[in-house]
Amino acid sequence: MLDLLKRRRSIRKYANKEIEKEKVLKLVQGALLSPSSRNLRPWEFVVVEDKAILEKLSHSKPGGGFLKNAELGIVILGNPEISDVWIEDTSIASSIIHLLSYDLGLGSCWIQIRERNHDDSTSAEEYVRQILGIPEHLKVLSILALGYPDEIKPANSEEDLHYEKVHLNNYGSKFVK
Repeated sequence: MLDLLKRRRSIRKYANKEIEKEKVLKLVQGALLSPSSRNLRPWEFVVVEDKAILEKLSHSKPGGGFLKNAELGIVILGNPEISDVWIEDTSIASSIIHLLSYDLGLGSCWIQIRERNHDDSTSAEEYVRQILGIPEHLKVLSILALGYPDEIKPANSEEDLHYEKVHLNNYGSKFVK
C-alpha cells in the first residue's frame, strides 16, 4: 500500500481509450464500500461517461478543463441531512476511488467543486447541479476525472515526505524516523 501511495499521482492527461465496464463497476463498488461515520453512507455518486456531459462539466470551474478529455467522471455527492460529517465521508470515498483507479491502471484527478465558483454569479456546485439535475438536498463535493494516463509522472520519494510536519506525543516534539 505504501508503494501505491508513493506511485499514485494526479493525472490530467488521458489517452483516448475507453475504460472497460468491469473497471467502472469496480470503481463503483469501491466507492460503495468506502467507510463512513457510523456507517451512515451519506454519499451518492453520478457516473458520467457521456462525452458531451463531460465537456459541459469541464467548465464547472477554472482549472477543470482537462475533464473534457477524460473517459469518465465521477461526481461525488453528500447528504448533510444524513450526516454532519458528509464532507469527511465523501472525501474518504473520493480517496478510495483515487487509489482503486491507480490499482486498476487508470489515472485520476480531483476537481474541487464545494466552495468554488463557476463564474462571478454562479457557484461551481450550482453549475454542476443544473447540468446533472441534482436535487437541492444533496451537496456536490468534487468531480473525479478518470482515464488511462497519457502522461508519466515520477513517484514520490523519501525526500518528498515532510517529517517535520509530524510530532511525537506533543506538538513541537520532533518525530524521529
